Amino acid sequence: MAQAEETRIGGRSRLGRRILAVPAVLLLLLVLYYGVGMVVVHEIDDDPDFAAGVEVPAGGSAAVAVAAALIEREVDRNRWVGNDPLFLPGALLDNMPAYQSGIVYALSRFAIELTDELARVRGSSQIDPDADAAAGRLKYPGDVWIFEWSTTPVQPSSESQYRKAMEALRRYNERLGRGEAVFERRADNLLATLDRIASDLGSASALLAERIDLGSRSWLDLEADDVFYATKGRLYAYYLLLQGLGRDFAEVIRERNLGKAWQQMLDTLRDASRLTPWVVANGSMDGQLVPNHLAAQGFLLLRGRTQLREVTNILLK
Repeated sequence: MAQAEETRIGGRSRLGRRILAVPAVLLLLLVLYYGVGMVVVHEIDDDPDFAAGVEVPAGGSAAVAVAAALIEREVDRNRWVGNDPLFLPGALLDNMPAYQSGIVYALSRFAIELTDELARVRGSSQIDPDADAAAGRLKYPGDVWIFEWSTTPVQPSSESQYRKAMEALRRYNERLGRGEAVFERRADNLLATLDRIASDLGSASALLAERIDLGSRSWLDLEADDVFYATKGRLYAYYLLLQGLGRDFAEVIRERNLGKAWQQMLDTLRDASRLTPWVVANGSMDGQLVPNHLAAQGFLLLRGRTQLREVTNILLK
């Protein structure tokens, strides 16, 4: 009897240990799922030579082709993570969604310029429907999943809207190649587009300055990396778009003897878009131990903007 009782007690003890082990195992699996998943998903793709491999339709615009290819890369190849729900590892990432949002923001600004300036003969001419569609789709928020209970149960996801923008840009380029659309390669159109990009870079510098000021009040700034990577995405997209515009307006650049100034501007934006610190620090501007990566990024951004203004000053003459 005593032995049987001991066996029953021992069985209950082993069962209890197994039951207690279940939460620990589940926690371990959860950590592995999110930890490994985040590593697999995370991708800050800042390939500076990406534009060189983009196929441009005969008679089409290189800048438009680059914009469409960049959307495809971030949405379909690298995967859009800014709207991942909590049950997906990407929901815990912050640098990658900030970077992708920065890219789309720059593309949105370019699409507006395409609609208002480049894809029209003059301001009184008709707006191109595909350019207008792309500009509208790229304004869509980047954090919308297919279900959003705070508004309507089912709504278009961010990816679906950006894919439609990509398709609209490619339709426009195909029509342009067939002579059914307009891309005005005039110096005044290039000037207007560069002015808008320079203004947007000025806005980005203001955001950096604001974050630097807020970060100086605390030894640890957990939001500095989001601002840094959003700005990095914007700079990277503008760098690629300006490469494309350089091909589109090659004749204007050659006639105005802009080649050297244009290349210097591209080189600076390339350097700015390639900054990738292991940890983004927002230290004191005159600190000895902790660097300020936002200030370093801001310096290159403003240098690139100054060189952009030098190009527009030459175009004005």
